[in-house]
Formats: sequence, C-alpha cells, structure tokens
Amino acid sequence: MTAAIFIALLLIGVPVGLVLSIAAMAFIQASGNPLLFDSFALTMFSALDNFGLLAIPLFILIGELMNSAGITQRLVRLAAVFVGALRGGLAYINLLANMLVASILGSATAQIAMMSQVMVPEMERAGYRRDFATGVTAFGGLLGPIIPPSIVFVVYAVLAQIAVRDMLLAGILPGILLTGLFLGTIALLGLTHPYPVGERMPWRARLIALRDALPMLLIPVVIIGTILGGYGSPTEAAALGCLCAALIGFFVTRTLRLSDLPQVLLRTGINTALVLFLVAAAGVFSWALIFGEVPQSAAAFIQSVATSPITFMLLVLVVLLLVGTVIDGIPGLIMVVPILLPIATDIYGIHPVHFGVVVSVNLILGLLSPPVGIGLYVAASVAGVNALNLFRVALPFFGVACLALLILVLVPWLSLAFLK
Repeated sequence: MTAAIFIALLLIGVPVGLVLSIAAMAFIQASGNPLLFDSFALTMFSALDNFGLLAIPLFILIGELMNSAGITQRLVRLAAVFVGALRGGLAYINLLANMLVASILGSATAQIAMMSQVMVPEMERAGYRRDFATGVTAFGGLLGPIIPPSIVFVVYAVLAQIAVRDMLLAGILPGILLTGLFLGTIALLGLTHPYPVGERMPWRARLIALRDALPMLLIPVVIIGTILGGYGSPTEAAALGCLCAALIGFFVTRTLRLSDLPQVLLRTGINTALVLFLVAAAGVFSWALIFGEVPQSAAAFIQSVATSPITFMLLVLVVLLLVGTVIDGIPGLIMVVPILLPIATDIYGIHPVHFGVVVSVNLILGLLSPPVGIGLYVAASVAGVNALNLFRVALPFFGVACLALLILVLVPWLSLAFLK
C-alpha cells in the first residue's frame, strides 16, 4: 500500500518532500505500530541536526550575490581570452564560462537559467542556431553540481554521513573530465558543421578582461583553497565566499546595492527552505525504510543479479538514469541513497565517496533528460525553444555525459584522488 501511495502521489505532481513524508506516515499506519508517530517529528528534526548543512544556504547566497554583482559577464569575457578565436569560439567560451561559474555557484538549475540569459542571445547574434546555443548552455550547466562547491554533494555527504570536504574535493577531476569531453565534442562537431570563427581579441582587450576577472576568481580560490588547505570546513569556506562576493559586488563591480540585500536574502531563504525540507523528509522516509527492512530486501535482489562491483555499478547507472528522467537530482538522491549505499559499501566494498560521485552525476544528468528534466525545460523556457527539439540537437552532449559516467565507474581514482 505504501508503494502505491508513493507512486500515485508522484504521478499527480505532489511535491517530492510531501510525497516522502506522506509515504512514511502511510507506512507507519500500515505497520500497525502507531507509537512510531511519536518519533516522526523528532526524526525529521534529527535529519537537519548536521553542521554540514549550513553550507547549503551559504552556497545559495553566493549565487544570489553573483547574480546581483555582475560577476558572470566578467567570467564570460575571461573565457574569451583563451578560446575566442577558434572555430566555434563562442561555444568554447560558453563551456569555459560555465566551468568558471560552476566553481562559485554549485546549482545546475540556477546556472542554466543565468547562463541561458547571457550566452544564448550572444551566440545567436554570432550566427549559431538558437537551439544549439541553448543545448550547449544547458549541458554546460551540468558542471554546476559537480565542480565544487556543490549543493548536491553536500546533501549526499549528509545522507551518507561522510565528510562534506571529501565529497566537494571529489568533484574536481570529474568536473574537469566532463568539461574536457564537452570541449572535444564541440571540436568534433566543428569538423562537419560550419560554426562561426570567433574574433581574435587584441592583446589590450585580453589584458583588460584578465584584470577585470581577477577579483572574481578570488571567490573559488578562497572556497577551494580553504577546504584543500585545511584552514576551515566547507561551511566556513562558503561563508568566506559570501564575504568575497559581497565585497566584489559593492566595491569592484559596484552593481550590488544595500537596497538589493533584502531581496537577495529572501530568495536565499526560500531556496534553502525547499532543499532542507527535502532533507528532513528524507530522514523520516529513510527511517521508515530501515524499519521495514527495505534495504535488506533490495540487497538480496541485487545480489542475485549483480555478481561483481562493476556489474552492480552498471546496473545502478541504468536504474538511476531512468529515475533521473522523472525526479530531480536532490530528491532522487534522497530517495535512493538510503537503499543503495549500504549495498554498495557493505556488500560490494565500493568507497562511499566514489559511489556518491557516480550516483550524483547520474541523477544530475536526469535534469536534462525527457520526459521531466527540469533543467531542460528551464533552458527551453528562458531561450524560447522547444524542449524536445533542444534535447535532440544536444544529443551528442548527452552521449558524452554518459561516457563520462562510464569512465567514472571504471576509474575510481578520478573521484578519490584528493582524499587523504
């Protein structure tokens, strides 16, 4: 009955946080042990009683400050310094700018919306098809939840009860890998498609772009440097990143005003509440699953199908790609980690950080997969193109992202290189 209620609520479009909470209540009712309701609220609160979760509102605040401080445009000009003169130069600029923004923002949906507004009109004016420009921008937005800081990785770390620092550092090489594969895809497509050749920037313009962007690069340097150097936790690094973004907005770009702060903080609070309610609902849902011995049943079934860690991971790839097409990244993570993580670590001996990177990237890819793919619809809506046509045009990038996932499964070192 619980499974039927869960699926029915998802199909009629009930928010995932409520679905998880109601399904947990239905399970308790069906279990015939109403005393469990006494622990319901306490379990939800306990799921939020984690210092690492403080990083989430701070990372969201960095993104809001960036939007108000004009940082994105300067990062785009910085990317043009390196690849602007190549065939398909603006497509390269788009991806490199997405990588730079990802090292600050940490949210795919926000990044896709922001970069679509900046890059799609620019690429269309230069002669690119609007749907191709939107596709490049959308898949570039996948880098947001992979390259640190990453809200998705913070949520996984809390669910898996591992160090947030380890998960954030684990995203560095996978993010670089995905960026490199996307850049290679543009180079290969450029052999058969007459993409416009970008304009070569004069040396004076390059130096000005570098000068203007240097303060912006201080934000990722402070965040990643604080974590890598052991000078502070990811939460403390995020707080320093917020301070840097605010100071840059007030004194460097001078586009951030004190009157903007109430709205910036309000948007941050709303987005934080959405994420943290999901985490709280996940806590009580996981508790219900464990009480009902669902992970043990799932483990027995999977062991009968997957005979090795590799086959288990490949099975997970297929299942989560399907899950990701109908459920967003963080809710999907919250639903599958309590079931699959114990199986991965206890039965197949897979490192929890390696498993977290693969699962997170897998679900993030679902943001750009039909039929739901919220990132796909955000990009299509902002750019004014058809979502399914957008996916068709961007199919080479989807295939490359799947290849990156396969490489991450087969080469755990890419996820574990920075772990001590």
